[in-house]
Amino acid sequence: MPELPDVEAFRATFACCARRRVVRHIEVRDAGVLHGLSARQLRHALEGRRFAAPERHGKWLIARTGGPTLLLHFGMTGRLVCTAPEEADHPHDRVVFTMSRHHLLRYRDQRKLQGLWLVDAAGLDRVLGGLGPDAATVPRGALRAALAGRRGRLKAVLLDQTVLAGLGNLLVDEILWRTRLPPSRPARDLTDEEGDRLHTELRRTLRAAVRAGCVPPRDSWLTGRRDDPDPRCPRCGGPLRRGRVAGRGTVWCARCQP
Repeated sequence: MPELPDVEAFRATFACCARRRVVRHIEVRDAGVLHGLSARQLRHALEGRRFAAPERHGKWLIARTGGPTLLLHFGMTGRLVCTAPEEADHPHDRVVFTMSRHHLLRYRDQRKLQGLWLVDAAGLDRVLGGLGPDAATVPRGALRAALAGRRGRLKAVLLDQTVLAGLGNLLVDEILWRTRLPPSRPARDLTDEEGDRLHTELRRTLRAAVRAGCVPPRDSWLTGRRDDPDPRCPRCGGPLRRGRVAGRGTVWCARCQP
């Protein structure tokens, strides 16, 4: 599932492919990814316009035009790809933006759980206004405030996009393992020292993952071991445990995260 680092990579792809170029044509191959508008409305609103530098908040990509704003969300399997026109079509290309004779921007998604929105300023506030601060830039004090008084377990709270925007299942497991906090710990029970440590590891993990363009499956990361037949902790070598927290498959080290 695309998480904050993936969407940051998609933002860079969008910026490179659409930079200073006019949208020449939009081909909607599957209107099922359009929310609240038709293919005709999308073409009418965006063809002939230029996108400003795209922005990201959490898992949302924001592309302004000086008029309507295009919002993209990638669900579980979505991605953005910039290709040459002669590249073979992909069966999961849902919307294709022709940006020049040499650049096609393709919204590609197998499962179609999210998609594209076209909004004005008020619509942008409605869609994004309920999100918490972006996980990549949240200040230490704001993270403490976001967690304070939350009744849920720590993993569930960190996955809640209204608390903190951008984290998904892999990132939360990785960050908690690095912070040596169990995923089932009540969020409101964190000490100031633990909250500070969580913020430090959150920022450190996100910086590395953004550089990689994904949550990298490195051997030194929990992510690189979680799918092994006999998964072992990269830090202590002990057996990793698997279970479900907040309805999500969860991996942790019982030794390092007691």
